[in-house]
Amino acid sequence: MEFIEISNLSYKDINIYISSFSEEELFSKENFPFIVDKLKKDERKNVIKLGISLENKYKRYLEEISRVKKMYELDRSYGSYKLIAGVDEVGRGPLAGPIVAAAVILKYDDLTSSSLILGLNDSKKLSFKKREELYDIIINRAEAYYISELDNNEIDEKGISFCNNKVFLEACSNLNVKPELVLTDGYAIKGYNGTTDYIVKGDAKSACIAAASIVAKVYRDRLMQGYSKVYPQYGFDKNVGYGTKEHIEAIRKYGITPIHRKSFLRTLLD
Repeated sequence: MEFIEISNLSYKDINIYISSFSEEELFSKENFPFIVDKLKKDERKNVIKLGISLENKYKRYLEEISRVKKMYELDRSYGSYKLIAGVDEVGRGPLAGPIVAAAVILKYDDLTSSSLILGLNDSKKLSFKKREELYDIIINRAEAYYISELDNNEIDEKGISFCNNKVFLEACSNLNVKPELVLTDGYAIKGYNGTTDYIVKGDAKSACIAAASIVAKVYRDRLMQGYSKVYPQYGFDKNVGYGTKEHIEAIRKYGITPIHRKSFLRTLLD
């Protein structure tokens, strides 16, 4: 980013120039503070407001780096482990569709701002658009990842608790890189042959668990969007299988589909 003489540009041209960079590109430039200072000292009110807006965005950017860095540091605080897998599931409570778990190993060698995946958080706290963006970033930058799912038939046959643990086991056991440590959200994996620990509300505290929660959530939501085209009456594209009022009314009107969990619907089906 070259230093430019702001006073020689119109407000529109300044905006075009600033917008030609991503926030990360803009904020990482050494002369960014000089640009902001120049904008804030301009005589034009709209240029000054732009400078103040950029300054506030930069503060939020630094706060985000600090927040996410703490998540990575929590993972590394468990010892000298370098290959740390986070595992999380989505779909434990819906009336239809599979339960899905993802295991993700992130890279921890360099915790500079450019290596951190900013935005990592509990997938439920993120917008649909943000989850989609992060999904692509995570799977492209992760050391390894694996997604496991169990359908409604197995859930009906063996129970949701058994299936929850099984998808956790499958996700971390099928990684193409064997983790030295597995961190899970909420409770420990039963029967895992390796070092594991759990973090309560880990999807908001641990970088690798947050990454796993996002991958699992996006993957399952996409599955349910596909099912919504096969069974359009049930609104799976919006409720992703959960028991909303509209979903329950559709079950009462049209009956159940092959992807519904009968064991979750006994009171409705009686």
